[in-house]
Amino acid sequence: MRALTGSEVLVEDKLFATLDTTVRALYPESVPRVLVSDTVGFIKNLPHGLVASFKSTLEEALEAALLLHVVDASDAGFERQLAVTEEVLAEIGASEVPRLLVFNKIDGVSDDARAEFETRLRAQYPGCLIMSARRADDVSRLREAIVAHFQQNVIETELFLPWSAQQHRGDIFASCEVLSERADGDGAYLSVCAEP
Repeated sequence: MRALTGSEVLVEDKLFATLDTTVRALYPESVPRVLVSDTVGFIKNLPHGLVASFKSTLEEALEAALLLHVVDASDAGFERQLAVTEEVLAEIGASEVPRLLVFNKIDGVSDDARAEFETRLRAQYPGCLIMSARRADDVSRLREAIVAHFQQNVIETELFLPWSAQQHRGDIFASCEVLSERADGDGAYLSVCAEP
């Protein structure tokens, strides 16, 4: 979350350090603007009294356009954690939400075993991303994958903005990526990338 948004959100290796969902904009911002929401992690054998609170927090996943399923690659029990996560997502009706499987903490796997382990992960989970949040290049690759997902429907077009409507200029720059601009006596022509 910190690496993707450039924000100082709470990071603590402590069970239920927070049940609050944190939302920040992807940084640097993209077009379209992407909000990243960090919810609680999954644990097995959750005490019965916390199950309802846990699931209600996760129901925000139903509103997501993309789920990043982040797995600790250095944890020997990651496959069971994957299964638990899939079960809970199915229970709350989020099975159909598009997702990107991200194996993080690959730097926690021994150097001797890493190449073979990565090959196995790629074969077993096609399309997964293997990374370490501590490496800037890996975070960049993750950010590019997120942006690419949201830019699937982006189109390039030209907008004409008459001089009498310049009050809308800020709206265009806020919701589009302006590639170029030219003007004549009638107004401005903006070449933009945006959602239809």
